[in-house]
Amino acid sequence: MKNIVMAMVCIIAFLSCNSNSDTAAAAETEMTAPENKFSKDSVDNKRDFICNMPVTAGIADTCHYDNKVYGFCSEECKVEFLSDPKKYLAEIK
Repeated sequence: MKNIVMAMVCIIAFLSCNSNSDTAAAAETEMTAPENKFSKDSVDNKRDFICNMPVTAGIADTCHYDNKVYGFCSEECKVEFLSDPKKYLAEIK
């Protein structure tokens, strides 16, 4: 009887280890950076207006303002820009 119980415990442990490795592999896959859907050529600015990061480092979000498309490293930077776009555009001139 002890042998049967011990065998069941081993089987359960083996199966749970395998399912955890599948979960870990899936989590690792999810953590890889998504492909950048915006290119530096698709925006009218060379640097993020808020954090000054070059758009060549990656564009996470964009906005349209005054018939131009501007790229930002994050949604937070875009929101800050949109709070007063004239101020940020005047600073680069």
